[in-house]
Amino acid sequence: MFQTYTDSADASFGPARTAALRAEMARLDVHGFLIPRADEHQGEYVPPHAERLSWLTGFTGSAGLAIVLTKTAAVFIDGRYTLQVKQQVDLETFQTHHMIETPATRWLTENLEAGQRLAYDPWLHTADNVVRLQEAARKAGAELVALDQNPLDTVWEDQPARPLAPIVPHVLEHAGQPACEKLAALTKGLRDKNIDATVLTMPDSIAWAFNIRGQDVGHSPLPLSFALLNADGSAELFTDPRKLSDETRAHLGSTVTPRPEAELAQALDQLGQEKKTVQLDPATCANWIAMRLNNAGAHVQKGTDPCELPKACKNPTEVAGSRAAHTRDGIALSRFLHWLEVETPTGTVSEISASQQLETLRSQTNVLKDISFDTISGAGPNGAIVHYRVTEATNRTLNQGELYLVDSGGQYLDGTTDVTRTVAIGTPSAEMVRHFTLVLKGHISLANARFPDGTNGAQIDILARQALWSAGLDFDHGTGHGVGSYLSVHEGPQRISKMGYEPFQTGMIVSNEPGFYKTDAYGIRIENLMVVTEPTPVEDGERPMRGFETLTLAPIDLNLVDAQLLSDAELEWLNAYHARVRQAVEPQMSKEEKQWLETATRPLSK
Repeated sequence: MFQTYTDSADASFGPARTAALRAEMARLDVHGFLIPRADEHQGEYVPPHAERLSWLTGFTGSAGLAIVLTKTAAVFIDGRYTLQVKQQVDLETFQTHHMIETPATRWLTENLEAGQRLAYDPWLHTADNVVRLQEAARKAGAELVALDQNPLDTVWEDQPARPLAPIVPHVLEHAGQPACEKLAALTKGLRDKNIDATVLTMPDSIAWAFNIRGQDVGHSPLPLSFALLNADGSAELFTDPRKLSDETRAHLGSTVTPRPEAELAQALDQLGQEKKTVQLDPATCANWIAMRLNNAGAHVQKGTDPCELPKACKNPTEVAGSRAAHTRDGIALSRFLHWLEVETPTGTVSEISASQQLETLRSQTNVLKDISFDTISGAGPNGAIVHYRVTEATNRTLNQGELYLVDSGGQYLDGTTDVTRTVAIGTPSAEMVRHFTLVLKGHISLANARFPDGTNGAQIDILARQALWSAGLDFDHGTGHGVGSYLSVHEGPQRISKMGYEPFQTGMIVSNEPGFYKTDAYGIRIENLMVVTEPTPVEDGERPMRGFETLTLAPIDLNLVDAQLLSDAELEWLNAYHARVRQAVEPQMSKEEKQWLETATRPLSK
């Protein structure tokens, strides 16, 4: 199994650990310390030694920030975790705040005292974030101070060691483009802008650029490392030498020089001494790197990570691989949905056993490398917790008359999958059916969207919400995120949300996942992955239009669909989608599974 169901984080440790941290803060003569859920690479998924937020507070979400001051402390989360944080954190020790409604910077301005010193670890905050923190401290009459040693690491006595997973080549059969071509294009881009070098800090960018993969963090094949790309076409990869086999060194080629990670500081200092112009992405680069370059005398120029956009635009090989991965994954998920229907009437299926069964069926493909994230397996009220992670303590039986939400995915060499299905266990209520159908209408509207070149996710986000808004309902998370190619299941720069400003381009993969969550009752989400298509002419139209090709292939629970609430066009989409699912999935199913599939994907009519 690629996941466990134990919860090592414990809110009861919060008071003692916070007291220990405050004692260390006092020794360092600082009055506050910031603890983000982050490592040196600012990625969503971090290795065990960097789970500082969880260790201190008990909160296990994938994004958040704790602030510990001498007299008060708070945890800041986004809308996905408003329920979860209150269940996991000691509320006597920590206030909890929605980071949009109460931004951490505003809270700092209101709670810091004049003359106090607010400390931070410059490896764990981006350059952009530090600018905002400095302004908040200034408004309070306080000072923001960078520390050489993280005080939380000092008091974390059994902190895990840093990972040492091997770095392996990602072969051309799956990458679709040689690393030498990618690096040549990236360094040409530097020369075109009169930039001498750029620092790559995001492991997924490095993995993509060098056609390598690793296992340093859970569920994402990332090699934790740094890289320098130089305008002369050369590159340097900074990582622990023990991660590199002879095969991987040969794969990197003569233009890439592997160097120990400890030599990164020396390399940055040299760039400064030579007065080089160095591009950094202030939104993703650790402030430590920006500080080092500035102090060494380099000319730092702001710019986005040059890998982010080309990585997001999957080449034809990657798109074909994603189709194959989704077909394979859809067979496993369809078999799981059949298993659910057979087994749940016995009353013996739990959130954990269902999650284990789904992982087993994916593993039976014999090509599953990992799951793409811890499965969200939420029955009844647990389904209303957007990023719920089942543990042995929270495990719940799938009961008749309830909804079951399962959000899961697989990592395959040819693609990364992410799919959510909401299933009625027994007979659903009329309210459940209505809400599910409203969510489905939004999903279909987005899947059917046609749009001109230059359109971004913010412009089409309303399509997924309009039916819910008309009923006075909404959901408090983004509608869609980018997905990598055997890389991170969450990838930028494209996304479908109110803040999704990157225009869609051919080959971008994005999720389509509207939902609705009734606190303490149930959650509904329908998620497919889609790939952005080339602009094509529209009959009698003046401009070619882009659209989406749906990649995910698995039945949508028709027991939760009220056909009367769907338009003719929406019914046509649903029936056509299920016809695609049958065609792709049926040949790999048993006789009993095929019979179930015929019913599960039957055409609906009014």
